[in-house]
Amino acid sequence: MQDKLQKFMFEHAAIRGELVEISEAWQQVQVRHDYPDAVKTLLGEMLAAAALLSANLKFNGTLIMQIHGDGPVRLLVVECDSELQLRATAKLAPNAVISPNAKLSDLVHVHGNGRFIMTLAPKNPLPGQQVYQGIVPLDGDNIASVIEYYMQHSEQLDTKLWLAADQHVTRGLLLQKLPHQGGTPQNKEENADENLESNEDPLETWNRTVMLASTLKYEELLATDIQNLMHNLFWEETIRVFDAQHPSFHCSCNREKVGNMLKMLGQTEIEAGLAEQETLDIACDFCGLHYSFDKIDCAQLFLDETGVDVITDTNHSKH
Repeated sequence: MQDKLQKFMFEHAAIRGELVEISEAWQQVQVRHDYPDAVKTLLGEMLAAAALLSANLKFNGTLIMQIHGDGPVRLLVVECDSELQLRATAKLAPNAVISPNAKLSDLVHVHGNGRFIMTLAPKNPLPGQQVYQGIVPLDGDNIASVIEYYMQHSEQLDTKLWLAADQHVTRGLLLQKLPHQGGTPQNKEENADENLESNEDPLETWNRTVMLASTLKYEELLATDIQNLMHNLFWEETIRVFDAQHPSFHCSCNREKVGNMLKMLGQTEIEAGLAEQETLDIACDFCGLHYSFDKIDCAQLFLDETGVDVITDTNHSKH
C-alpha cells in the first residue's frame, strides 16, 4: 500500500483537514535503527505530524521537527521537505533503560527541561533570508498536544491533531481553523469558488467538527485506512477532497555535506583524529550510510578552489 496524504475542506466552513497514513517510509526509518518500542511510537507519531504540517506550507524547503529531552531519550528529529520526503532519527542516553509503556514525560521531560523546536530551512535561500525557528517548552502528555501547543502559541493557529503509530504504520488526522480577516479566510488556497461561511457561528462550527473528530480512538486510527476514517468521522458533512499526495522516505545526506561538517570541526581536530586512525568514518544518523575520509581527503577539505591551502600557519614569520 502506497503511503498517502489526503487533504480536504469542509464546505461552508473555514476549516481544512488532512489525513495521512505512512507505512513504506516508516518501515524505511525502522529498518535502519533498532529503537525501543516506546521510542518508535513517539518517532512514528512525529513522522505523521511532520507530513501533515508540511503539506500546508507554501515553502520550498524542509520542515525540521525536534524534541530535545532530559531523560533516557535525548533527541527526536523528523524532517519533511516540500515534496513530502521524510527522514527521522533518535538519540538515546548512554545505557538508557526504556519501558515499553513509557510515556512522553518519562522519556524526554523527566526534569522539566524538555523543549520542542520547529525549523523551516529554505532549500535555496535568498541573500539575507533567515532560517525560521520557533522554540517552546514541552507542554502536553503526547506528541499531538505538544504540537497543538506550539501551533497555538507560536503560529496563532487553532490546530487539532490525532496521531497513532505502531511498528507497521503511522496515521494522523489534522484539523485547522483558517484565520479570518474582515470575515474572509486569509488562506484561500483551495477555496476559489465557494462561500465558506454558513449561518452557524464559526466557533460553534469549529467546536462541532473537533467534537466529531474526538470520537476517534487510538486503536481505530491504527486499524482503519484513511478513506474509511474520513467517511466514519464526517459522513454527515459536505467535504471537498483534493488529489492525494504520496510521502516517501528520502535521506539528503551526501559526501559534500559530510565534508562540510568535518571542515566545521577545524583542521586541528581532524588531524588529531587521523593521528589515531587512518581514516575518519562517518555514518549518517538518518540512513546509516557510511562516508570515509583518509588523510588526502581531509587535506583537500581545507584547500580553496585553486588548490591553495586556506589554513595559515600563525607561527610562521617572514625573515
